[in-house]
Amino acid sequence: MHDTRHSLSRPRVAVVIPVCNEQESLQVLRIRLAELQRGLQDRYITFYLFIDDGSTDRTVALLPRTAPYGTSYRVVSHPNNLGIGAAFRTGFEIAASADVICTLDADCSYRADQLAQMVHLIVDGKADVVVASPYHPQGSVEGVAPWRHALSRYCSRLYRMISPVKLYTYTSMFRAYRGSFIRRAHFRSNGFVSTVEILMNASYLGYRIHEVPMTLHRRTTGCSKMRILRTIRDHLKLALDCIFAGNNGYPSFCKPEAKQDGQEKKENVGRMMKIVGSR
Repeated sequence: MHDTRHSLSRPRVAVVIPVCNEQESLQVLRIRLAELQRGLQDRYITFYLFIDDGSTDRTVALLPRTAPYGTSYRVVSHPNNLGIGAAFRTGFEIAASADVICTLDADCSYRADQLAQMVHLIVDGKADVVVASPYHPQGSVEGVAPWRHALSRYCSRLYRMISPVKLYTYTSMFRAYRGSFIRRAHFRSNGFVSTVEILMNASYLGYRIHEVPMTLHRRTTGCSKMRILRTIRDHLKLALDCIFAGNNGYPSFCKPEAKQDGQEKKENVGRMMKIVGSR
């Protein structure tokens, strides 16, 4: 007999996966998510949330086959490409009631099953935000395109020098968050710089950030959606905000009162998103 009380007592974990024109990557992602589910299913109630950010290929049609068999999932689609930060914002709003909210790359540049150990750290009370860290002394990078490796690594070194948040890796989106933080989180960027802004906001609000040494692998299918020049510009802007901030190095958007400005962005995204499928 199924023990309903046991099911209800298990922590709820939401896995948010932004996707954009990833039809070539979904078969590998399906395998990786099945591996992740095996590591989560005995201890947690899991929910998979795919945020399609304006795909023009067959990604949306293929996503229902990507969720692990027998699990709950939802596909939400932005009609246009708004950026990965906007995808996070949509996913966080929908998954806000979960105990732990995770984000991972659709390109499988990290092994999805390693997310389970990150979730454990939060549920066991050892951290509030857990970040995969290839630039940690015990982490590594294998086969990643030189431009991507250089941009990410040097950005992380820059933030370690000038920001109040002292980590080895700032740009990884392979993470687990305590739900109580996500319900308070505020960040302004719709692009890749949002990954850094989220960490700064978590630190400003007093949440504990923990890095897990991990290997970053090269993308084996599809291509990166990063707009390099725009991303470099946004990183430089955030770096200058840290340098000239009068708030112990935290940019002004980290302040709770700044959340009101970001609320309008969140509501605009909410009006545009469309629920495509669920189980």
